Amino acid sequence: MIYVENKDLVIPGQVLSDDEYYSGRGTFKENGKVCSSLMGLVSLRNKKIRVIPLKSKYVPKKGDVVIGKINDVRFSMWDVDINSPYSGILPAFEVFGREKKELNKVYDVGDVLFLRVVDVDEIKKAKLGLKGRGMGKFKGGIIVDIAPTKVPRLIGKKGSMINMIKDKTKCKIVVGQNGLVWVKGDEDMEQLTKDVIHLIEAEAHTSGLTNKIKNKLYLAIDGELPPEEVPEENEEEEEFVLEKPKLQNFKEELEQEEREAQEKEAEEIKKEKEDKPNIAEVIEEFKRKNKKDTTLSYGDNSNNSFILNNKQ
Repeated sequence: MIYVENKDLVIPGQVLSDDEYYSGRGTFKENGKVCSSLMGLVSLRNKKIRVIPLKSKYVPKKGDVVIGKINDVRFSMWDVDINSPYSGILPAFEVFGREKKELNKVYDVGDVLFLRVVDVDEIKKAKLGLKGRGMGKFKGGIIVDIAPTKVPRLIGKKGSMINMIKDKTKCKIVVGQNGLVWVKGDEDMEQLTKDVIHLIEAEAHTSGLTNKIKNKLYLAIDGELPPEEVPEENEEEEEFVLEKPKLQNFKEELEQEEREAQEKEAEEIKKEKEDKPNIAEVIEEFKRKNKKDTTLSYGDNSNNSFILNNKQ
């Protein structure tokens, strides 16, 4: 027998079902009953009952992709805040092998990076690396912090939610499994994207969320609601499995932006040079004019000399 429904809010110790159901994450069995071990939302699937915490901290796992901020630069590594109770380190050899460089000239305190968890030791300290598509330092943009358990809802089925936000706001968005999200675009669109992400976090457990987010985006950007569409059945169902976000090669996009900016600057300099007169031609023209003026001056001087001689 089941005593709760899918997505019900439960508290620690609350009885959820009898032994007909399997005990999943966030639950425990006692006297033949499945009970909740934390405060969260019920997830029922195939006779398995789980409780998803409303708030949780990121626990690093090998292979995860995360967003981290450099906290300290040491002799042979960087200390990285990965939005977790557990620390992260980026060894120098993971960045440039055996080559010796001054670490703070590569990445310094405050830099924000897209990284991969290479390994996790027995005390959950994460060793990080940059090998992989799109790994590296972010330039510009803002960071939005959400609960790691809400990351799958932000991404949506096959990337449906995150792609809808990107397409409508024209922002670049990279999602880390540790609950940090990087957003870069026009300032107004960055703020709108931040608000939308927080709305998804707050209402991840509600039905019809995709349409609600779509309406919010269209009203904010176009000033009107989108055309009505027939909703897909069970659109909200795969909520709470923390899967690996699809990697986005933001690094290549940023490098392309820089190349375009440099090309534009070069064109402006070239145009400016073309608009300026040729210095050599200006000097030659000045000499020609000056020579002509000097000839006239000599004539004037002889007349003046004649006058002066007559006065004598």
